Amino acid sequence: MDNSKFMRAARIYFPLAILFFVLLLFMPRSGKFNYDYKKGSPWMYETLVSEFDFPVLKTADELQRERDEAVSSVTPYYRYSENIASERKDAAALVDLGDYDYLRQSIVSFIDSVYSKGVIAERPEFSEDIPESEQVIYVQKNRRAAVVPPSEIYTISQARNFFYDGIRKLVPGCNADSLCTASGLLDLIVPNLIFDQQTTDLVHEESVNYVSPTSGYVPAGQLIVSKGETVTAEIEQLLDSYKAEYESSVGYNGPMALLWIGNILLSLAIVTLVFFTIYYSNARIFSSFNKYAYILAVVCLSAIVTFAVAKTDPRLLYIVPYTLFALYLTAFFRNKVVYPVYVVSLIPLLVFSHNGIELFVMYLVAGAVAIYSFTYFNKGWQQFIMAFFVFLSLLVTYFAFKLIDGEIRGFRDYQTILFLFIGSMLSVAGYPLIYLFEKIFMLVSNSRLIELCDTNNKLLRELATKAPGTFQHCLQVMNLADAAARSIGANVALVRAGALYHDIGKMSNPQCFIENETPGVKYHDGLSPEESARDITRHVTDGMAIAEKYGLPSVVKDFIVTHHGTTSTGYFYNKYLNSGGDPSRADVFFYKGRKPSTKEQIVLMLCDAIEAASRSLKDYSHQSISDLVERIVKAKMDDGQFEEADISLKELNLVKGVLKDYLQQIYHARVAYPRRKEQQELA
Repeated sequence: MDNSKFMRAARIYFPLAILFFVLLLFMPRSGKFNYDYKKGSPWMYETLVSEFDFPVLKTADELQRERDEAVSSVTPYYRYSENIASERKDAAALVDLGDYDYLRQSIVSFIDSVYSKGVIAERPEFSEDIPESEQVIYVQKNRRAAVVPPSEIYTISQARNFFYDGIRKLVPGCNADSLCTASGLLDLIVPNLIFDQQTTDLVHEESVNYVSPTSGYVPAGQLIVSKGETVTAEIEQLLDSYKAEYESSVGYNGPMALLWIGNILLSLAIVTLVFFTIYYSNARIFSSFNKYAYILAVVCLSAIVTFAVAKTDPRLLYIVPYTLFALYLTAFFRNKVVYPVYVVSLIPLLVFSHNGIELFVMYLVAGAVAIYSFTYFNKGWQQFIMAFFVFLSLLVTYFAFKLIDGEIRGFRDYQTILFLFIGSMLSVAGYPLIYLFEKIFMLVSNSRLIELCDTNNKLLRELATKAPGTFQHCLQVMNLADAAARSIGANVALVRAGALYHDIGKMSNPQCFIENETPGVKYHDGLSPEESARDITRHVTDGMAIAEKYGLPSVVKDFIVTHHGTTSTGYFYNKYLNSGGDPSRADVFFYKGRKPSTKEQIVLMLCDAIEAASRSLKDYSHQSISDLVERIVKAKMDDGQFEEADISLKELNLVKGVLKDYLQQIYHARVAYPRRKEQQELA
């Protein structure tokens, strides 16, 4: 590619400009707490004094301890029944007291006193960890709930004892038990505080879910930490609280113009980094606008997710499947492009997250593991194996940082571990979106290429039926191209697909090609060299028509157009010239294709020509095969077929070596089995 030409192309800078404005739009509009500190290390900055009042946030251990205490304690909830108290007082007015009827008013007063205080069926049970002085219940009366100690209400037995004691005081010597039993007064004592199980459970759930996150406050002007002072656990808690309040309520307090300039420069730096990452990893991507746009879209998506989640709840960054962005790139690009771009896509995480270095390193390692393991575990349920490896890498890196920080509680931070596990599994759940991106950006994923290589699909079965010789030739070329592509790091899945479909045009006229000829039938007998050449070269245009009909991807169709390039049908062209044909009128003998432009297309061109030519060899010695490969490669090179290809001489030499070794193994000498002698000869 002409670098000076593409550097001036507007279509390269326009998408970068869009990425720049998107990044600028989502950049934080507030400053960061620009101090870096760690427990056990000295405070390296000037003495820090609080500029404002702020609440002291509880540590994770304190919050967890309070939640555990809330779980173990249940506060019963009771509803006061006005109807029961009213009914019982009315019933008391009708009770037959006999000679003690003058006590009726006092008994009604007793009942009123008992029910106004409240009666429960039995004393509620509390956890042994709760002292009796701290035991309380909720009592709802007149739509208002009050906290009441159990000692201030009656049980049924206590209420009855209250009756007995009251009657004895009013009538000394009276048998209170007999009077209450005979008159039925005891039946008037029933619970008027009704236990509400549903509300009790609801209140308990709310008390567990809501634990105050603060434990006091620090007033403005108070010293937080002095220069050179060791950051203890208490000071770290104060700094964390001050930082949280600063970023949520105060934030940036300088000129807004400077903030915007900073955001502009940072966005520009990220965009520049993206540009040079693509430039140094594979500059040819700039010539494929859909691939180029796709890379920028992935980077943009990663940045937007980072900004949005960090602003909502930074802890949720542990659940974001950043490795999924690496897999989205792996589907369409080689690893030498994937990993550098993936690293750049994590830059916003490093810059704007509170614990950016930790998260950046974690996902950096996890991305490398995902890219490597996906090579082997990319089909069906095997993707969960890949996700498990990603989870392990995240977990190990996370614990490594906790060990460095001396935070033993990190090993009991089950929420973060759960987040990491969910995020790893989301890399499997989100991968099918690749098929949507494939349509949007008109790309072909490696998964799609692998599907195309299934020889049981309709088009390849039709090729095997109509042109069996060509089908076998395509299989041989595929195997040759596979080995050659691996040797130079080319896209193996793409080469295999191209090899299988490069000759599908021969289905339209299979007898025209020698590998499909029926015994005793010579298609070209009676045809002029021009007619034969015209029929042979037509398989390229026929192949493109069939590819269009079956909806083959453009990257596969490119192999149909380039596998012969602009070469000639050598046999009939030479026959034409030998019979006195005019070279200036020999256009019919040349293919109307395009010269190869990629390594994969060069590999297929060579494998196609060498596989076909190898069938005509009389001698399959090492020297004979080596001469054949060298001759064909030289002929293609001399014919200018490599002029537009992105392949080096070193890579060509590697390809030639692989092809020689592969052909030697195919056509190695066979063992001649000895004939069995007849019995008479043995006698």
